[in-house]
Amino acid sequence: MAGDWKISRRRFIKLTALGVGTLSLVPGCGPSPGPRREVLTEDEASLLGAIADQIIPPDEWPGGREGGVVSFMDVQLGGAYARFRGDYRRGLAAITATCADRYHERFESLPREKQTAFLKEMESGELKEGPWKDGFAARFFQLLRSHSLQGYYGSPRHGGNPGYVSYRMVGLDYPQIVGQNRYRT
Repeated sequence: MAGDWKISRRRFIKLTALGVGTLSLVPGCGPSPGPRREVLTEDEASLLGAIADQIIPPDEWPGGREGGVVSFMDVQLGGAYARFRGDYRRGLAAITATCADRYHERFESLPREKQTAFLKEMESGELKEGPWKDGFAARFFQLLRSHSLQGYYGSPRHGGNPGYVSYRMVGLDYPQIVGQNRYRT
């Protein structure tokens, strides 16, 4: 019986490698947990996705959500735009609270027309109650719009515009990046 279990060293290494490779795949077999967030919570990311789709609506091309705006904002709030983190926390919480008070729903659950009307109120500065005093609504809307456009139309290396979707939409070629001034003279 001992002879039945004899295997060559080469066969042993192959079986071991196969076993280790199989075990390394097991954690990846379950459902994907979604993108890892740097700064934003899942609720904040969901709200920003709905807002991004209002600012850059989807049509035959992806809108703001699919165009990587939320990823861009998350990456940038963890780095270059860290100074806006407090504004985002305050503004997103205010949107959530105002929608709960007015509509008894989350912004994301509202019909598109109500979302549009709410954002128009923000943009015009008509929201003045509670957390919106001192013109914060208009300033926060300008920040959201500016960052949404940057994320959608900017370079993917900054966290948004996956696969250069907006470049393809407007008919731009894949950008050539030439670094360190290595031009021929």
